[in-house]
Amino acid sequence: MATGDITELLRQARGGDEAAIDALFSELYPELRRMAHARLAGGGRHTLLETAVLINECYLKFAAAGRLAVNDRAHFLAYTSRAMRSIIVDFARGRLRERRGGDAAHVTLNTELAQGLPAGDEQIVSVHEALDALAQREPRLAQVVEMRYFGGLSEQEIAAALDVTDRTVRRDWEKARLLLADALRA
Repeated sequence: MATGDITELLRQARGGDEAAIDALFSELYPELRRMAHARLAGGGRHTLLETAVLINECYLKFAAAGRLAVNDRAHFLAYTSRAMRSIIVDFARGRLRERRGGDAAHVTLNTELAQGLPAGDEQIVSVHEALDALAQREPRLAQVVEMRYFGGLSEQEIAAALDVTDRTVRRDWEKARLLLADALRA
């Protein structure tokens, strides 16, 4: 599909056209799948969330909003990164709640069992909280991390979405990594 066609679908979606949102997701599905797969692939992500489920949850989030407040493809992908972050963090928090018994009364029987559980969900929530703190101090750095870590966007895609150079994105990424690593160690 041509860039102009996607721009037209985005214009219609901004106006609340649900069919345009459907068509937009259909046309960009391969790219959304790549983003979701990049975030969830490779056992290091420690999540049971699947690529298709993440994309479908993004779609439902956009459909529930009724309108998209984005102007072009790059901004749509950046917005999708934010939605993926929100979905992944909510999923991780839900799993942590379940692991801790949900609404059941808490009784500690054996602390050795709790230490053997994977740290993936806790790590996702910790990164989310550190990213929120970073956003208070350096909003652009937090956006770069969000788009790269949660959205799997390339430096060029991030640069286009933020209207900065690739070099600025690389510097922001390095600075953000250092600040987040320091925050996560604390």
